[in-house]
Amino acid sequence: MNAPNPVLKGLDVRAEIDRLRVERKAVVLAHYYQAPEIQDLADFVGDSLDLSRKAQATDAEVIAFCGVRFMAETAKILSPDKIVVLPDMNAGCSLEDSCPPDQFRAFREAHPDHIALTYINSSAEVKALSDIIVTSSSAETILAQIPESQKIIFGPDKHLGGWLARKTGRDMLLWPGTCIVHEAFSETELLKLKAQYPGAPVLAHPECPGHILDHADYVGATSGILKYALEAEGDIFIVATEPHIIHQMEKAAPDKTFIGAPGADGNCNCNMCPYMALNTLEKLYVALRDLEPRIEMAESLRLEAKKSLDRMLEMAAHTVGKGDVGKPHITGD
Repeated sequence: MNAPNPVLKGLDVRAEIDRLRVERKAVVLAHYYQAPEIQDLADFVGDSLDLSRKAQATDAEVIAFCGVRFMAETAKILSPDKIVVLPDMNAGCSLEDSCPPDQFRAFREAHPDHIALTYINSSAEVKALSDIIVTSSSAETILAQIPESQKIIFGPDKHLGGWLARKTGRDMLLWPGTCIVHEAFSETELLKLKAQYPGAPVLAHPECPGHILDHADYVGATSGILKYALEAEGDIFIVATEPHIIHQMEKAAPDKTFIGAPGADGNCNCNMCPYMALNTLEKLYVALRDLEPRIEMAESLRLEAKKSLDRMLEMAAHTVGKGDVGKPHITGD
């Protein structure tokens, strides 16, 4: 639990955030997995790469990124002249943590004939060690442009890599990382929910294990899940990703019912990201007030990491040949 800060007692935190964002010339970004009160005050709500690119296009001098550390790092890589603050620097990511740069470097050195196709949920250091970054929505298009003969390391998410391998038939060497949120979904409880709501589509993020994706009617990035839920026919949808995205679904389609896929005991909070939950309105206020904690990185590291990001943007914007997937939305995590 995030206990209230006694120093801020009696302060209208929301009003102070609004005042400071003007005073600091700041843009406030909120990922779909943030608490509703943070989503509702943000200038932009979305997936991490989309948010970073939107902030890059503004004339803001400060980016307050309500998300996790790798997201704020991506914003800094793309906007080096802007100050980037993260409300809580402990807001990490289990996928990033699963792939320490020194171990990833050694793994690459042990497989010199492989290129590294790396999920955006990774540290700046791992991005700098990679050839191409991918998002969950751009990965298939990028993979289609890599020759079949080219050996590939895919990391850090083994479930996303496995889903791509099944879809494309490509044999990739998978780094054994997982997302603790998407691993928490229970197949048994999901089947109970499907029986309770027959015909309700299951929408799942590809970070889910294969035994969850096997029951999904749609698999895609958070932005894709949201789009599908809003456009598809039906009144009830089961959502297998971090449940705070349901806030945006309910705002956009109040006539529909969205049910979060359950964890092991059917009603636990284990499918809520504990890292995302570290960000609070109070911490956002302090970050804007003090311009700390601030994302900093060596320029040499930023430039190396940017190479793999730029390669992704270039390839994701390319429409591949007949029989391959078309131009993607490059906004997914």
